Amino acid sequence: MQTLKSSTPKILVVGDLMIDHYLWGSCERISPEAPVQVVDISKETTVLGGAGNVINNLVALGADVSVSSVIGDDSNGVELKNMLKSIDVNSDNIIVQNKRKTSKKSRVIASSQQVIRYDKESKDDIDNSSVSKILDSLVGSISQYDIIILSDYGKGVLRDDLCEGIIDLSKNHNIKVLVDPKGSDFSKYRGAYLLTPNKKEAILATNIDIKDDKTLKKALVKLKEECNLGLSLITLSEDGIATFDKEVEVFPTVAKEVFDVTGAGDTVIASIAFALSTGKNIQETAKFANLAAGVVVGKIGSATVTLQEIEEYEASLHKSRSDSHIKSFEDINTIVNRCKVSGKKVVFTNGCFDILHVGHVKYLQVAKSFGDVLIVGLNSDQSVSRLKGPTRPVNIAQDRAYILAALEAVDYVVPFEEDTPHDLIKMIKPDTLVKGGDYKGKDVVGTEFAGELKLVDFVDGKSTTKTIEKIQSC
Repeated sequence: MQTLKSSTPKILVVGDLMIDHYLWGSCERISPEAPVQVVDISKETTVLGGAGNVINNLVALGADVSVSSVIGDDSNGVELKNMLKSIDVNSDNIIVQNKRKTSKKSRVIASSQQVIRYDKESKDDIDNSSVSKILDSLVGSISQYDIIILSDYGKGVLRDDLCEGIIDLSKNHNIKVLVDPKGSDFSKYRGAYLLTPNKKEAILATNIDIKDDKTLKKALVKLKEECNLGLSLITLSEDGIATFDKEVEVFPTVAKEVFDVTGAGDTVIASIAFALSTGKNIQETAKFANLAAGVVVGKIGSATVTLQEIEEYEASLHKSRSDSHIKSFEDINTIVNRCKVSGKKVVFTNGCFDILHVGHVKYLQVAKSFGDVLIVGLNSDQSVSRLKGPTRPVNIAQDRAYILAALEAVDYVVPFEEDTPHDLIKMIKPDTLVKGGDYKGKDVVGTEFAGELKLVDFVDGKSTTKTIEKIQSC
């Protein structure tokens, strides 16, 4: 994840741009003019749609994004370009074609229910002049890109000759082209590095009913051979991602809760492009894309995902390295703010945790049960020495933190230098502060910053001091 965080790949998206327009309101009566609902509009929002959703996902991940497309000479086209400008996307290679309508899909939402959708767009192929302009501009700029995405929504931008021209030009510069395909004929994408069809799209394109491992491999092989791909890939929804190079590999999904799959395909191709462009192999890339999809399907509507969210999600699954759970004050502040925005309950406790034993583990398990995210403040070596004496700690802070972070109950570990975690608790403002049962009747540091205080009894006879005494008596 650190490699991804330090990278800013340059990625070009070519495809069908559109505006997703929403009119939000409520309905309390039927029109006297016709048997239809009367919606009282209270809010109006717009977001980038189509290839624009791929762009949004790339920007959220931290890529330097450029876009090439064709729009109409209309007010929707002006609005779309302004939306791209607002997120710092280079739109110099967007071609304006006379008499073409810029795609805008308007949805009327009444009490969370879509009532109607009306579209204003052109769906016919772009003209020859637009194709030439896109290819001509790419000739002079292609060397600056790390990867190119073709996002096909079937609205006429990605003509066969345009796809072929981009793929040929990219091959001459050793640049990978990734395609989110449309339709049942993938021949126009021949020579791309990979396609990202879902299972249904792959079945239509290969005419192979994918129902088991054997038919999955057959479809993957057929895609790779017929489309002359670098490798083939099929997304399998809740079953993850399947790839084929020399053999089939299936990477299981990691979604915990699925609220909405809208736009998940855009997130997948964006995250695959981002990871590949930073030098990740296909195994690392597929796992990363699964994590990104796992985050985005837990959100409502077409959504994006950040590297920070993916890292936190991976940590919540306990599939990440222990050291990725060890955070600084600055890191944990960002994480806590995000947790609170999403409605998660934050629990905090602290201690020296010198020689980890069953008493510690059971105590932390109980602490985690009080909320969604458990943060453990860990005394530094100097702090432990001041509290416990010059012979302590037995284990250095780095080792103690690593072992704590490996526990399933612990989400994050934050080392602190002071004798008490006062400043850390003040910053976190946990919903629940947890301390040992021996604090009953005593003042607990940081209580004023917490929503509630919970005292948890220790396991009788289990302590670091007793463990050390037993070792010394042997």
